[in-house]
Amino acid sequence: MARSAVPAPSAPPVNPDPAGLTPASYESALSELDRLVQQMEGGQLPLDQLLSAYRRGAELLAYCRSRLQSVEEQVQLLDDGQLKPWGAT
Repeated sequence: MARSAVPAPSAPPVNPDPAGLTPASYESALSELDRLVQQMEGGQLPLDQLLSAYRRGAELLAYCRSRLQSVEEQVQLLDDGQLKPWGAT
């Protein structure tokens, strides 16, 4: 007797950026990264979507780190090469 395949419940869409495009801003990258992490932590993603989300998350993390480093370098230039604490006067 043949068993009919029961379709697996559908997972929420991950929507990782398939083209790996650069985010419009640091804030949009952070928002997308947060959304991906929440979906991944939910534990309901199929393996392929989980891997895609992880890859996109790694790209977004690298972008955010790069932007933060760039801003830090700009602040150092403005402060004569010395990175000062925010509260310092």
